[in-house]
Amino acid sequence: MSTQHQERARVDLLVTGAAEVLTCAAGAADLIGSTSGGVAVDGGLIVAVGDISSYAAELVIDARGGIVLPGFVDAHTHVVFGGSRAQEYAARVAGRQPPAGAVVGITGTMTATRAAGRDALRKQAAARLREMVEHGTTTVESKSGYGLDTETEIATLDTNRVLQQQLPVDLASTFLGAHAFPPGADQAAYVDLVVRLAQRVGAEGLAEFCDVYCDEGYFDLAQTERILRAGLEAGLAPKVHLDAYSHTGAAALAAELGATSVDHLNLTTDAELTMLGEAGVAGVYMPCLDYAVRHPQPLDPRRVLDAGMELALATDICPGCWTTSMQLAIQMACRAGGLSVAQALRAATLGSAAALGRADRVGSLEVGKQADLIVLDVPSPEDIAYRLGRNNVTTVVRRGRVVHESNPAPRPEETR
Repeated sequence: MSTQHQERARVDLLVTGAAEVLTCAAGAADLIGSTSGGVAVDGGLIVAVGDISSYAAELVIDARGGIVLPGFVDAHTHVVFGGSRAQEYAARVAGRQPPAGAVVGITGTMTATRAAGRDALRKQAAARLREMVEHGTTTVESKSGYGLDTETEIATLDTNRVLQQQLPVDLASTFLGAHAFPPGADQAAYVDLVVRLAQRVGAEGLAEFCDVYCDEGYFDLAQTERILRAGLEAGLAPKVHLDAYSHTGAAALAAELGATSVDHLNLTTDAELTMLGEAGVAGVYMPCLDYAVRHPQPLDPRRVLDAGMELALATDICPGCWTTSMQLAIQMACRAGGLSVAQALRAATLGSAAALGRADRVGSLEVGKQADLIVLDVPSPEDIAYRLGRNNVTTVVRRGRVVHESNPAPRPEETR
């Protein structure tokens, strides 16, 4: 062994052999920070990006000419729910009404979720989350909102806590008791219940965020404000399902309260988007959801960028939009939303991290950040958007540990 080799610093993990490393760093002029070289990881953190010739490691991942980039951050999901709405979906796409007895809508899923019980909820959500990890997602926002009662809302948030402990993925938990009104509920009484639940959720540390579905037929502006302020008082940062099917005027409230993100934005005005951008609120785009529901006015995400907002990307996995792949969301964002590949990749990483208040920890490959990264077996970033429906991910590293690997290459004990 040479003296030069002995002098190289030892680290836990090296990633080498990449055609490109995409740092997705905040200041990158090309949005994705394309560079050559590799990544060095030690103690679960990134210690070097680019030139890693001064490091050696027992574990070396050979990217074999592929692309290395940050683990995807999925900024909006409803991954914990019971049952399925496949019959409803099949009927809708065929232009028919769902058959009698089919599970339909939020309240249909509410019934299935309440009936599932905690163990079944955990198992069903765990299977979805494992698929998400295999497709390159290392951080996931997970909302409640299919219980719509005290017991099941708390059970959903507790499921998030259990899954965080059991699975190799970071979960950002969101309380969404204000997802819909239960059938037959008195609206005022239910809002009172959601306010009390927000206070309990904050006191027990069951979530980071409080979200409200503000739209026609759901929660109006006054109800939304009351719930979000209660969440804030309990230590829950605000998020808002905003203007999906009607213009609500809630953008001003989101800006005033310092919401971490506003999501959907289909009918939000350009002036409101600019106001949100000036307030530092991220905008979450869900192209798969707009496609799945055949939205009459899909969001043009370029409006969000033009307004100066940080654009985030999400699958919105839920009973009405069942996809576990952020790669598919990227592909849809490019073809259906008109984003460049660089814009979509930035939104799926650092942009989504900003929408979860975690841009200081994840979403880019920078020294000192959490070592969440993925290797894709494609020769260029453009191929991520081009190869439709394919899972291009071969290796997933979360907090410096390999948590998923397909067809691994033989590894030398250390770099030479």
